[in-house]
Amino acid sequence: MNPFDPTPPAWTLTARHAMSFHCPRCQLSSAEAEAVWINRRSPVYTDMQQRKWQEFYHCRCGAPWWAWSSDRPRSKFAQPDPRLGF
Repeated sequence: MNPFDPTPPAWTLTARHAMSFHCPRCQLSSAEAEAVWINRRSPVYTDMQQRKWQEFYHCRCGAPWWAWSSDRPRSKFAQPDPRLGF
């Protein structure tokens, strides 16, 4: 499965919005998902003029869910971004 395919897979139609960046049913992280699709056709712009996308995940438990790319936890390897204040 190509996460950048312009056509969404059928399982995205029933995806639930996860308020935290993990499966709302079993709590597995996005890194443990079986499939991923990123909706790059419809970016949303934040107050700081940064883009964010819907990231869809199909969990191993069978639950489809999505979250905003901006909600993904920062990597411990990420450099500080002064524009974001961290």
